[in-house]
Amino acid sequence: MHDLPPIQRALAASLAHDLARAGYRSRSLRELWGAVADDALLRGDAVPAHRALTRHPDSALATLASLFFLGDEVDVHAAERALSRVGVDGAAQLGLARRVGDVVQPSAVVRPYAFTDAQGDGHWWIASDLDELAGVSPLRDDHVLGVGGAGRTLAGLLGEDPVASALDLGCGCGIQALHLSRHAARVVATDISPRALWITSLNASLNGVSGIETRLGSLFDPVGGEVFERVAANPPFVITPRAEGVPVYEYRDAGLEGDDLMAAVVGSVGEHLAPGGVATLLGNWEAREDATGLQRVRAWVDGSAVPLDAWVVERERLDPARYAEVWVRDGGTRPGSEQYDSMVGAWLDDFGRRGVTGVGLGWVFLRRPADAPTLARYEEVGFAAGAVSGLVPAALAAHDRLAALEDDGLAASTLLVAPDVTEARHHIPGAEGPSVLELRQGGGLARTLEVDSALAAVVGACDGELPLGVLVDAVAQLLELDGAALRAELLPRVRELLFTGFLGFA
Repeated sequence: MHDLPPIQRALAASLAHDLARAGYRSRSLRELWGAVADDALLRGDAVPAHRALTRHPDSALATLASLFFLGDEVDVHAAERALSRVGVDGAAQLGLARRVGDVVQPSAVVRPYAFTDAQGDGHWWIASDLDELAGVSPLRDDHVLGVGGAGRTLAGLLGEDPVASALDLGCGCGIQALHLSRHAARVVATDISPRALWITSLNASLNGVSGIETRLGSLFDPVGGEVFERVAANPPFVITPRAEGVPVYEYRDAGLEGDDLMAAVVGSVGEHLAPGGVATLLGNWEAREDATGLQRVRAWVDGSAVPLDAWVVERERLDPARYAEVWVRDGGTRPGSEQYDSMVGAWLDDFGRRGVTGVGLGWVFLRRPADAPTLARYEEVGFAAGAVSGLVPAALAAHDRLAALEDDGLAASTLLVAPDVTEARHHIPGAEGPSVLELRQGGGLARTLEVDSALAAVVGACDGELPLGVLVDAVAQLLELDGAALRAELLPRVRELLFTGFLGFA
């Protein structure tokens, strides 16, 4: 890390003071440049925001937004006014800006990040490398990514119960380490990139967060022999051909063939989980001519030296051509160029050699049980990720309770419909009753389940008052069905509804 400046906590605190004084927060920026410009930024279009900021030449907030959000150079006098405590020289010592004549140029972006968790609303400033939004293309090979949609999703999937220790594997800018620090007494953040570790330490200092230890190394090498109660990983899982002319971006590519990185992480993480510990991973995996993607992930889990509970969700599958296009564009190479065509061809050749028919994108939840594993769930769930906070702990808790509950115990339980569940009825014109009944989730995995009238009636009656068995018997009597037969049919389906969050124990 000899080429990276030392982290000076006093200077970081001074910069935080300047950012706070100017009101440099997500909501304030949206108000400054307007909803239209804000929505355009989400699409990678900074032009409306640039134009809006020119209307506020004397605003410290506009100056900071130009410099640290959009990556523009600004007048040195305006920068000194906006950075009155840390100063332009202090920002330069932090490695975030540089003075060039009469202007100040950014060396990195520092963007506001708002979130909500069990402790309430929170706000951080997150530094990362200059990106396409800041006009940099193609990206540097050791580019450190800021907070994107995947990072936000992973943060929402992490459990928030207090733990003694947590590991952020492949920390990047450190966003997961920061989230883990909210409920873990000790956090270790690892990465193969010295620059990523430096930015993680900078972000911790900038936000006044202590207790995050950074370690350099590949995968689990920096934590050999250690176990953690929680592991988070958004590793460099992008499947990339090992071919001339295809750049290796450290933030997304570990330099291995195919999905070998995911196989290594899934197969080894159990050795670093304390009993009861949970690993939450994002990843990609190949579907091949001889096995689906989920079958291959299951083989990795089964090959773990430590037996694990597993819940794997494949939320999307891309064909090889589409996958190649996504990641060639991600590096800043645009269609129509000779380089673009060559790189897409390299991806397709690489997939062809292994018989790849598609690539799955999804989530992997692994837990080290105290005894033998009882959960092995591998499923395709196509959805747009919504409010996933608390999803995993709730599902695992429901599974554990159900695993210890015989059918008689389940029938004696009182249940509640989740508040985000609605029922949809589809009628053929002129028909007396609905032809299709559906239960729909508004949050979580936004599942839609087709149900029959008996199950719909039972779910609708789950208000926490009467035991499940009483409700099933009442529905059987109403529909003139055999009560014992209906119990045998519905109780397994109710178990599924409890795991997936349509129902909860009262």
